[in-house]
Amino acid sequence: MEPRRDPMLDFAVKDTWRIFRIMGEFVEGFETLSQVKGVAIFGSARSLPGSADYQRAEEMGRALARAGYAVITGGGPGDMEAANKGALEAGGESVGLAIELPYELKPNPYLTRTLSFRYFFVRKVMFVKYSQAFVIMPGGFGTLDELFEAVTLIQTRKVKAFPVILAGEDEYWDGLFKWIRDTVVRRGKVKDSEVGILQRARTPAEVLRILKRQARQAPKDRTGRARAGKEIP
Repeated sequence: MEPRRDPMLDFAVKDTWRIFRIMGEFVEGFETLSQVKGVAIFGSARSLPGSADYQRAEEMGRALARAGYAVITGGGPGDMEAANKGALEAGGESVGLAIELPYELKPNPYLTRTLSFRYFFVRKVMFVKYSQAFVIMPGGFGTLDELFEAVTLIQTRKVKAFPVILAGEDEYWDGLFKWIRDTVVRRGKVKDSEVGILQRARTPAEVLRILKRQARQAPKDRTGRARAGKEIP
């Protein structure tokens, strides 16, 4: 009779080998994105083609591409698809950092580069490392997660500051700003000066004006070439 195997040992072995998959995702991401200097656009995966939100995201992607920025999204449907579509049709680079989810079966068809991740945290590193700015369109929990994680990294000085721009109509964002100022700041949980990390832009033209002044630039190496992704360790 074979000795009984400890199930916790099996778990530990699987967990150890999982490290190599995580390393592989980092290496593939670094290799693929090393020359990308783009702007990340976040928004709802539930916006339908033809809707106002979809059209606004498409216009944003188109404007950024025409201004010379690569457009980086989560590679999924809705606002992500719209932004990639606008960028691709404008002749720009359209990058999708997709996540493996049971209800998002495949990346959208408007991508010039595609990466697919199992682990959310690896994907998040790629967004922060290779984006010159975050443009946040109206979205749900996933969009807000990316928004507040970026703000936290800037607030704690873990990354070089870059624009985090809430784009779109006032009706969507005014309540959030009011809650932050009237509740969070008033109760001393956030400094009033830190609210300034969040910026507002109602149109693509306003976004481009902010980027012209503040977009994070990749530092140059000793040969004089820009090295994307060197803004954080």
